[in-house]
Amino acid sequence: MYSELRSQVLKLLSVHTRLDGRKPHEYRKPMKVEYGVVKTAEGSAKVTIGETEVIAGVKLEIMSPYPDTPDEGSIMVGVELLPLSSPEFEPGPPSIRAVELARVVDRGIRESKAIDFKSLCLEKGEKAWMIVIDICTFNDAGNLFDASALAALAAIKNTKFPELVDGKIVYKEKTDQGIDVQEEPISVTVLKIGDHFIIDPDNEEELVAEARLTVALMSNGQLCALQKGGDSALTLDDISKMIDLAAEGSKTLRGLL
Repeated sequence: MYSELRSQVLKLLSVHTRLDGRKPHEYRKPMKVEYGVVKTAEGSAKVTIGETEVIAGVKLEIMSPYPDTPDEGSIMVGVELLPLSSPEFEPGPPSIRAVELARVVDRGIRESKAIDFKSLCLEKGEKAWMIVIDICTFNDAGNLFDASALAALAAIKNTKFPELVDGKIVYKEKTDQGIDVQEEPISVTVLKIGDHFIIDPDNEEELVAEARLTVALMSNGQLCALQKGGDSALTLDDISKMIDLAAEGSKTLRGLL
């Protein structure tokens, strides 16, 4: 079945089309970002790309700053691949796939300096805000990397700090203060299948791809993070082409924000 699917995908790509009729560099429809979908979170967002649906929520906690950064807060990203979203996902501890997904989202935010961690400090060496980002898959129809990264960023933009009373968080009372978002990193995943490169892959295309490159780009087009996946190596020329394609695709995703 794998060889037949791969043969079919390659045959279609040779005439610049795909299983669902899209061109190699097209995203699925519909595409949308919905804000404030989880009322109990400090911030939340739902991202839809085709049939892929992902929700991200933000909770704010007070942490003890790390010894090497006593005047900074931090972020923590977790991903739950819900079994209801795919027959491939199972209940239990985070899988390798979930851990990789969380790290890719985390890296894009950190390396872009999207958040001023110093602004999260409440008391140097004692207290700082921790931004906890939880990502849940509602339906996995492919391209969870891009959908998850976009949902996390949108949820951060939607966040409002809760009230602090005598040093304790009152979650039911929100302030008008949001997180100072200094940059908006957009992640675009490009697959290599044979000699072809595509964006926004569906499940079948992910299955037959030799290699994957997730590229995080800032608003000025500068790279801030890369994540290679798949079993095959990529040449410098491959990487250059994939980055160029990601840069073009990032314009579409950025427009959704």
